[in-house]
Amino acid sequence: MFKGVQFFQKVGETVMRLKPRTVIAILALLLIAPVVANPNGPPWLNGGDRVVETGCTCHGDGAPSTEVVVSISGVPRSYDLGATYDFTINLQHASNADGGYMLWDYNSGTLTPGEGSKTVDDEPGALSQSEVGNNWVVSWTAPSEDTGSVAFQLVGNAVNGNGQFDAGDLWNILSFSISAPDSTYEDDEENRDLRTISVGDYDSLFVAVEDPAALEAERQEGIADDFFTNGNLFYWTTLAIIIIGAVVQGEFYERKFGGGPPHLDMSLAVPQGVRRGALSVIAILLFAWALDSSQAWGTVMVTGMLMLWAIFGVYRTIVQARAPKQYTDLV
Repeated sequence: MFKGVQFFQKVGETVMRLKPRTVIAILALLLIAPVVANPNGPPWLNGGDRVVETGCTCHGDGAPSTEVVVSISGVPRSYDLGATYDFTINLQHASNADGGYMLWDYNSGTLTPGEGSKTVDDEPGALSQSEVGNNWVVSWTAPSEDTGSVAFQLVGNAVNGNGQFDAGDLWNILSFSISAPDSTYEDDEENRDLRTISVGDYDSLFVAVEDPAALEAERQEGIADDFFTNGNLFYWTTLAIIIIGAVVQGEFYERKFGGGPPHLDMSLAVPQGVRRGALSVIAILLFAWALDSSQAWGTVMVTGMLMLWAIFGVYRTIVQARAPKQYTDLV
């Protein structure tokens, strides 16, 4: 007991004699050691359990997530003795594009790493990524003897890229098997390459977390658009009502207090009526086109006002032609 106390006292004295920069450097190395280790592949064991069976419990709050779709393609329904097959391992997540994996066949056959993959240090029969990535192509050679159905374990971890073990890294586990030779029908090579086994929720791939600031900016933009649209609608509608009211008021005052509209000689009224009638027909056709083709409210309003103004012109020509002549006393 006394020797143990002396040992820790000596360790404490040694630490106290170290420079602060040295202590900080040692602590930094201790903290980043696990971070820099796993980009080159996960460990075979984690707390005494096989990572390929229990998952990457250091990531994602220690539980698998259906938000990650772990898939492997090129898997045959049954294997031929000694045949070699190419597998493609893929990870899919709404925001995490890259990650890592581990694949094991319980040493039933032979797994060969491809680009971006390597054999696991503590279990050469298993494969993992050699660096963070995606879409790994590996080879599997079936056993030379019929050993029955071959079980596989595949774990995939989609990371958020911040270099830390946190809840932003999400993983999932896929268990599958390949049947014994001649135990089921086999796809041709093309269909076998397309055959994909996966685990996870594909719908979650299309549910991205939206930025609150972007949502607020979109909401403010919608409010501004509504103000602009409604403001223009109310402004121009009010202006049109004022113009129509002014014309009606002018007609009323002219008849009530001005002695009626001035007389227009028929020699002038006929050609004027023809011109204004033609313009009215064109304006009516334009207004009908705007309504029929569901044009913007501004286009409908402008063509409608032009139509009313043209019709009013025809009306003025008629009432002026019918108005009695008025002789001005020049004496």
